[in-house]
Amino acid sequence: MRILQLTPGTGNFYCGACLRDNALVRGLRARGHDVLMVPLYLPFVTDDEPATEGVPIFLSGLSVYLGDKFPVPAWLNRVLSSPALLRQAAKLASLTRAKDLGEAAVQMLRGESREVERLLAWLRTQPPFDVVCLSNALLAGLAHHFTVPVVSTLQGEDGFLDGLPEPYRRQAWDLLARQCAGIRQFIAVSQAFGDRMRDRLKLPAVSVVYPGIAIEGLPVAEPREPVIGYLARMHPCKGLDLLADAFLQVRTPGARLHIAGAMTGSDRKFVQSIRQKLGNRAEFFPNLNRAAKSEFFRQLSVFSVPARADEAFGMYVLEALAHGVPVVQPRHGAFPEIIAATGGGILVEPNNPAALAAGLDELLTNPRQYGATGRQVVVEKFSVEAMTQKTEAILQQVIHAA
Repeated sequence: MRILQLTPGTGNFYCGACLRDNALVRGLRARGHDVLMVPLYLPFVTDDEPATEGVPIFLSGLSVYLGDKFPVPAWLNRVLSSPALLRQAAKLASLTRAKDLGEAAVQMLRGESREVERLLAWLRTQPPFDVVCLSNALLAGLAHHFTVPVVSTLQGEDGFLDGLPEPYRRQAWDLLARQCAGIRQFIAVSQAFGDRMRDRLKLPAVSVVYPGIAIEGLPVAEPREPVIGYLARMHPCKGLDLLADAFLQVRTPGARLHIAGAMTGSDRKFVQSIRQKLGNRAEFFPNLNRAAKSEFFRQLSVFSVPARADEAFGMYVLEALAHGVPVVQPRHGAFPEIIAATGGGILVEPNNPAALAAGLDELLTNPRQYGATGRQVVVEKFSVEAMTQKTEAILQQVIHAA
């Protein structure tokens, strides 16, 4: 198959969607398919070799943002599409916070702009594709520009859309529901999230393909002391402050907290407050690459990201389990589904530091059983190979039905 994969970048931090898409593209290429991965908005950031190398960035975040104010000429667009400039710009919260992007979000869902035309003109210089894959449904406005089938992943769109201010929130949801008619097939990263988006957008049947991670070479955790780990953006939406409050209530003697993940400029004040609260009992590890991440997990006894919102999936849970680290997660979103499928941890009441502390103490006293079970299931059912094979079958079915 000749496949086009369109994936937005984050500019300066890792995200689960980027990690998933990059692994999928590399997996499809390994199975003999010709896949072109095009980064959108901001440079692509991944902890592995990026599958976008050598491909220009389209729909530059700066051009789209400024395009709401005045037309961006071609020469200026080339300047604004510089990866180095975009990485610096990505540190500005206004380029990534949903509440500041209402007009741009509605414009992209319409799928008609000078930036979209630049993308389409470049794609016409490439060999024809059999299928187009969108990283998420927020790109659905592009679907009507293609004559081949379009497939879209569903992975966390509701959080962004619900964060838009009115009237953009309502406009965006209405536009998305209309534009979804141009999508041939939807693939959700969990059954829970697929059901949620199907209900909100009145979609037909939604397939489910769990994200997969590369297992080979990952070490099994061997902690020398009781260590609780966190790996996600250092932000209140991921519940880092809840975990900090819970950690202060943990009764296990000598327990420590290791905090890793992305930290943008707008997160610094929040992170500083966490540092002051925890003192020298916590260590911080921002923006880890793949090798450093494995070393981080190798030292953990138990893992938790007590996200406040209903997560579409949570790649960090798979990463912990792949290293044999059991997890304690809130009982909402896709977490009950993941825990049921893997047996790799326990669930606690959401947004409750006392309940979280009790769960952490429980697993700190007996982590090995959950960790070993979770790792084995991830190896069997949540590998890149499993994700790739299931996605490949769906894409072939869509192409043959066209």
